Amino acid sequence: MDNILLSAALAFLITFFAIPVIIQVAKDKKLFDEPDERKVHKNVIPTLGGLGIFAGFILALLMGVPKNMASELQYFAAASTVIFFLGIKDDILVLSASKKFIGQLIAAGIIIKFGDIRITSMYGFLGLQELPYTASVILTIFTVIVITNSFNLIDGVDGLAGSLGLMTTFVFGIYFYFAGPATLPYAVMAFSLAGATLAFLIYNFSPAKIFMGDTGSLLLGLINSILVVKFINVASNPVANFPIESAPAIGFAILMIPLFDTLRVFGLRILDRRSPFSPDRTHVHHFLLDLGLNHRMVTITCVLVNMSFIAMAYFLRHLGTTTLLGILLISAFVFIGIIYYSRPKHKKAINQSLPKKSLIKPHKVMTLASEGIEAD
Repeated sequence: MDNILLSAALAFLITFFAIPVIIQVAKDKKLFDEPDERKVHKNVIPTLGGLGIFAGFILALLMGVPKNMASELQYFAAASTVIFFLGIKDDILVLSASKKFIGQLIAAGIIIKFGDIRITSMYGFLGLQELPYTASVILTIFTVIVITNSFNLIDGVDGLAGSLGLMTTFVFGIYFYFAGPATLPYAVMAFSLAGATLAFLIYNFSPAKIFMGDTGSLLLGLINSILVVKFINVASNPVANFPIESAPAIGFAILMIPLFDTLRVFGLRILDRRSPFSPDRTHVHHFLLDLGLNHRMVTITCVLVNMSFIAMAYFLRHLGTTTLLGILLISAFVFIGIIYYSRPKHKKAINQSLPKKSLIKPHKVMTLASEGIEAD
């Protein structure tokens, strides 16, 4: 427990004191979003908050892991560094989608090949059990890429990605702590990121003084992908210290808002014959904004709904992975449907008239001048 507390406290302090320096340097070097008539934020906002999150996380992780228990964490640190440089370049210079995807593939390859993080079984989902090695690698790469991008795409309003990331890493950290000494390094990793994210949120919660940018959101996604795959493998083992029935469904529930929203939006864009990464206003936070909620209320709503999904999944875990996943998906679609059809009609019409192609970055929240409409 001492290692966990040390890591969380160290990550918090490093990030907390680093962010003001980053804000000042960003302003001096003009590394921020310039306001114009289309943006929600009327003041210049630096976008390098992820630099502070990474610094706090990586230093706390390396300092907090017990000796002789960090064999695979060096590869996770390496993958995080790849994502860091990928994000920082995109935040400053803008990176093409293909280069970002290649970088994410490299990071995924590191944690799969060297860190041995793989989904090795379906654990009864649709009657499937053990997976062949090739199928396991492909499924894990898909999982890592989707989760990594899910936090990037959900980063559309002040505090949202950070608050969801804080919640997910805290839940995973608690589980790995109680799962026994073998998973202590993963608890340290989870709480290191939680501590850094909490410190960042002090400056990012509405009204934001800084954005985490792709550097922060991609890091949150990558680490959460590692944690959820490890959680599924450990919790599904009946001889583990803390086994949990229907672990894959519960892992999905922990990441419910960012993961389901990304899969839903990707599906809609593909059906519309567009790139999955093309921007539009079909994310859950857009629908909540259309209802008149401000950034703070959107964030609180999403976090509370995600926590409700976790509680529901845990108390219904005896139903089995397939049934429970079905219930979670139906419930999520009902939630989305309710807020979608509750919006003012003119908002729906404007949504349909938005251009299908744009160079707007996901973390740069913008609006149409006359209607205050945001785009991811």
